[in-house]
Amino acid sequence: MRKWIGIVAGVSFALGASGQAMAAPPSNHQVRQLFEVMHLSQMFGQMNSQMAGIMGQAVPCVPASYWQNFIDASGTEQLLGKMVPVYQEHFTAEDVAGLLKFYKSPLGQKVITQMPVTMAEGMKIGQQWGRERGEAMIKDLQQKGTLDANGRCPASPEAKLPSTVPGTGH
Repeated sequence: MRKWIGIVAGVSFALGASGQAMAAPPSNHQVRQLFEVMHLSQMFGQMNSQMAGIMGQAVPCVPASYWQNFIDASGTEQLLGKMVPVYQEHFTAEDVAGLLKFYKSPLGQKVITQMPVTMAEGMKIGQQWGRERGEAMIKDLQQKGTLDANGRCPASPEAKLPSTVPGTGH
């Protein structure tokens, strides 16, 4: 019996070791090709432009040219460079080859163009669902008496204070 256990353990180790040897990480060039096919630099450029607009609204005393110059192509390149090791850690060279094949296909290109729209729509749906669930939970807890009419625990010191928004005095 011990002999069989030893053989099984040896074979399992050999298979595990050979499987590891075959699962080579993708090269820097291979990951960069994937980023190119996925149009990541363009997506990051769009995100940077959106971020510049948001920052311009949040800090109106700073000229828009500052944000556009701060968020430039070199920033995108820095971000992509930092992402390469992440892909190398989570995907094998074979995985990336398969992803390249997929993203070069018409369906892969459609996924790339439609994913931002579908994700945005999904986020809106998720936010609405979350609001509805939260409201239902508060209502349920109020009906059970766990929360008071203001949504606070009845025994808490805050529940005895007038309804105010923290930090505003209102």
